[in-house]
Amino acid sequence: MILSTTPTLEGKRITNYYGVVTGETIIGANIFRDFFAGIRDIVGGRSSSYENVLREAKDVALKEMSERASALGANAIVGIDLDYETVGSNGSMLMVTASGTAVSVESL
Repeated sequence: MILSTTPTLEGKRITNYYGVVTGETIIGANIFRDFFAGIRDIVGGRSSSYENVLREAKDVALKEMSERASALGANAIVGIDLDYETVGSNGSMLMVTASGTAVSVESL
């Protein structure tokens, strides 16, 4: 499956449009990550535990979207948009949504 944020793919011709496909995931951040992220907030630096959670959530949303596109017969998704939001009480959970247009492409 080819994934792209652009509306077209260089060297490929879109032969069929299947419509919008999406993938969503919600992942909770645990108390230890919150605690260590709070310390990072005070002393500075990156929070690798939160970065890993973000990456995992993005990967799950893209995989889910790809599976939906494949089920339609698509071999690519163009115009992908990723959105990140916090949800739940006190923003304790992270939601990542991926959306794009499922298409079939062939080489020129």
